[in-house]
Amino acid sequence: AQIAAITQSSGDLILNVDSDTTIAPDVVSKLAHKMRDPAVGAAMGQMKASNQADTWLTRLIDMEYWIACNEERAAQARFGAVMCCCGPCAMYRRSAMLSLLDQYETQLYRGKPSDFGEDRHLTILMLSAGFRTEYVPSAIAATVVPNTMGVYLRQQLRWARSTFRDTLLALPLLPGLDRYLTLDAIGQNVGLLLLALSVLTGIGQFALTATVPWWTILVIGSMTLVRCSVAAYR
Repeated sequence: AQIAAITQSSGDLILNVDSDTTIAPDVVSKLAHKMRDPAVGAAMGQMKASNQADTWLTRLIDMEYWIACNEERAAQARFGAVMCCCGPCAMYRRSAMLSLLDQYETQLYRGKPSDFGEDRHLTILMLSAGFRTEYVPSAIAATVVPNTMGVYLRQQLRWARSTFRDTLLALPLLPGLDRYLTLDAIGQNVGLLLLALSVLTGIGQFALTATVPWWTILVIGSMTLVRCSVAAYR
């Protein structure tokens, strides 16, 4: 659907918006202003949960979005390379997209067609073509987020697969980008694996010795509180 729309379009800029997303009236103008720089290939707005008040889970996801946008993406944008311009609200330079459509349409993973995580994949292709990718915090988009744990976990599994797959695609780019982005890529991927290993080790300790792994719980809890403290305060 994206490719059909892009090939039939005629404007210089293309705005991608998810079907469950509502954008603020000034989003187009603010993203277009950022795209006035010809070196910028894509720019994303700030994501919020439109159903934030539904459940405790939607409130936590809204906070997670704030962290992802205003800490992670904002830091990456400072070094000229947002690693994923989120699908719910992202603007692209049409001339750049046309040159990337063949790669985008035929994306493979381990030799098989892969159609998940299209926003991260398209962002990596933009960076590979030599364009900058940016974040515009004042361009607000509200999207519907999962309100049950089962739906949320399935979404996170898709996103995790996309993150790992496209990190491999982005590895050749990292030497040409700021060193912070290499550190960020390592943290996003190795950090998750270490967290999973810590949880499994803690479960193993409890199962084998019947003792609670308090140090593991304390360290993970402390790191979580530090990471979320600004978002929770706001």
